[in-house]
Amino acid sequence: MAKVTFRLVMPEREILATEADMVVVPGSEGDFGVLPGHAPLISTVRPGVLEVYQGSKVEKRFIVVGGFAEVTPAGCTVLADEALPLEQVTADDLAQRERNAERDIADASTEAEKAAAEKSLVVARDLRRAQAFYASR
Repeated sequence: MAKVTFRLVMPEREILATEADMVVVPGSEGDFGVLPGHAPLISTVRPGVLEVYQGSKVEKRFIVVGGFAEVTPAGCTVLADEALPLEQVTADDLAQRERNAERDIADASTEAEKAAAEKSLVVARDLRRAQAFYASR
């Protein structure tokens, strides 16, 4: 059976390089599955959970914090701003991330700092919802 070549990369290192039956990416317009022979595309990635399937089972899940996904005839590459295996991320970690963003909003001295902190808060809340959903599976 054909496989899709998949790479998950952060700016400082490669997180995963594998052959998979399917990869589900949290795209900005919704989740999309990449199977062998998928049409080429480029998409932004929203904060959420990326899944790597072997057969009909999820082999790996990663929390991703934005980035880009590129699908080509050669495979799928996700260039993530930040990515961690889901099992390494706890609800407490994400709650702390949310509190830090709230503190940064309160401490912001310029509109640019406030806007960046507000964006961080939205990301933290999105990640917390995603982690809570998948933790129960």
